Amino acid sequence: MQQTTNTILMIRPVSFRMNEQTAVNNYFQENLDIQNAEINAKAQEEFDAFVDKLRAVGVNVIVEQDDILLDTPDSIFPNNWMSFHENGNVGLYPMFAENRRKERRDEVFIRLEKEGFKINNIVDYTAAEEEGVFLEGTGSLLLDRVNDKAYCALSPRADEDLFIEFCEDFEYTPVVFTANQTVEGKRMAIYHTNVMMCLGETFAVICLDTIDDKKERKNVINNLKEDGKEIIKITESQMANFAGNMLQVKGKDNKLYLVMSEAAHNSLSQAQIISIEKHCEILSSSLETIETCGGGSARCMMAEVFLPMA
Repeated sequence: MQQTTNTILMIRPVSFRMNEQTAVNNYFQENLDIQNAEINAKAQEEFDAFVDKLRAVGVNVIVEQDDILLDTPDSIFPNNWMSFHENGNVGLYPMFAENRRKERRDEVFIRLEKEGFKINNIVDYTAAEEEGVFLEGTGSLLLDRVNDKAYCALSPRADEDLFIEFCEDFEYTPVVFTANQTVEGKRMAIYHTNVMMCLGETFAVICLDTIDDKKERKNVINNLKEDGKEIIKITESQMANFAGNMLQVKGKDNKLYLVMSEAAHNSLSQAQIISIEKHCEILSSSLETIETCGGGSARCMMAEVFLPMA
């Protein structure tokens, strides 16, 4: 099994804006005082520059266009509705926001098959939406594919029972915890695990301060150490700059990169940068509009493709 891939699927936005349906529990989103058309144009510019940077180092980026008729403001974050696995299985996930459910499109799978990948089986959890139960892909699930562990911070968008069901279906050992951030003086659940934590092959970047329960925190630390990962701690204010929302990818000649936004990169201390660069090179790109309106960053934009070739 591999932890990192060279192939990334990304969805180019056509109606990107602040999604009012996700803002209720994504405390990273903010309103920009400009027209939606201008917001989308800026997001497209950031998206295109980001794709260019990934391709320049040899990452195989498959860009699929969003469908304007669907009016899906968050389609730029495809990792929330699907996950791809080395055995040819695809996970299809239940989404909290109704307007995000339209992001699940067969065209995306058809495109991957055209690119030469093989899909054997789709494991579909979307019926859970009828029960008001959600699990938002690799936003909610942090997969250690080599050690068969799945980390999940429970939230309105990550249901524990469904997470356990996923772990049984895909043969992962569950590591469950709750992660909080301070919002107007109250501790509130962080909407996605992947904003407070990132797993690389030999390290983990994590905001341990968000795990208020000491037992849970210790359990997460123990699991990471057991698997020989160096723990690189970030603060809550760095997390607010999306320093947890990173993804390790493979470029040309299997060279490893940790991909993040410019805001995340700028928030890191010199010591943290040195720690990361012991493991791989940093690749960052400006995603200011996408982060501000979307409340997600570099990691959310990349759906990792681990499927076998046909």
